[in-house]
Amino acid sequence: MAQYEHLPIYREAFKFLIYCETVVQHFSRYHKYTHGSDLRDTARAVVKLIIRANNLSDKEQALEELRVTIEELKVIIRICKEVKAFNNFHSFETAVNQVTEISKQAEGWLKGARNKRLGQNPCADGASPGKRSEPR
Repeated sequence: MAQYEHLPIYREAFKFLIYCETVVQHFSRYHKYTHGSDLRDTARAVVKLIIRANNLSDKEQALEELRVTIEELKVIIRICKEVKAFNNFHSFETAVNQVTEISKQAEGWLKGARNKRLGQNPCADGASPGKRSEPR
């Protein structure tokens, strides 16, 4: 079984899951058992999908599912904001920022998996990974 604790996306998703558990405790009773439950369940699903994708040799399908689940998570967070489930704006802002970071990492992972499947070099322009080449 592949290791996943080293993955930055796993660490971010796990941190977000713990944040959800904490923030939902401060939701009102009504929101805690409706929107809060949905938020926590979807955050757990994101972590599980990351683990599943990491264990598969063909990661693309699991990463597509991860992408959709992250989008669902964004909608749930927005619903929680609109119905005023969050205790304050800072809680909402933190949740959005964390999910945006997870989303960026998932998109990068998906792009890398597609490039690998297609046999493309992600650094075809000669730049090393993580560094942008300067315009000539």
